[in-house]
Amino acid sequence: MEEPWTTNRGPIAATELDVKKAAAINSLLLRPIDILPAKAGDTIRPFALGLWNEIRPLLKPDVPVMSLRRSTSAFLHSKRYYYACAQSDSMRHDLAGNPVEPLSAEDRLAAQERLNALRQAPAKASTHRDEPAPSPPAVSKAELIRASLLGRSKRSDRVAR
Repeated sequence: MEEPWTTNRGPIAATELDVKKAAAINSLLLRPIDILPAKAGDTIRPFALGLWNEIRPLLKPDVPVMSLRRSTSAFLHSKRYYYACAQSDSMRHDLAGNPVEPLSAEDRLAAQERLNALRQAPAKASTHRDEPAPSPPAVSKAELIRASLLGRSKRSDRVAR
């Protein structure tokens, strides 16, 4: 893919799963942020660049930062979020949900490529499921014992030095 989409497919509505991901993010914060969808059907809005720096200070004191990173990552790396970013008229939004700036053509193209990769992943996974898994190479019990003894002798040499 070399050029971003030129037609707009309309606002991307949040599903129940998107709302659950948004609720997970908000549950970690001192107050909810308005950019996230509150109910199914709300519009998914791309985040402004650097929004993490505004979200991070809202983290509850007893919550690890990694929990917030994982929950925001689950939302930001979803098909519907990429689809919202790929639209020709996509705008980035601040914490309050207000449009700040349009997405660059490079960012829209990257979102389209990631969306295409996510769409193709289930097809590839289903074709791999039909193929039998390769069997592991046969290893005799003697070879396993020999391998473990070789590993020990190397370790004991290091300790002895």
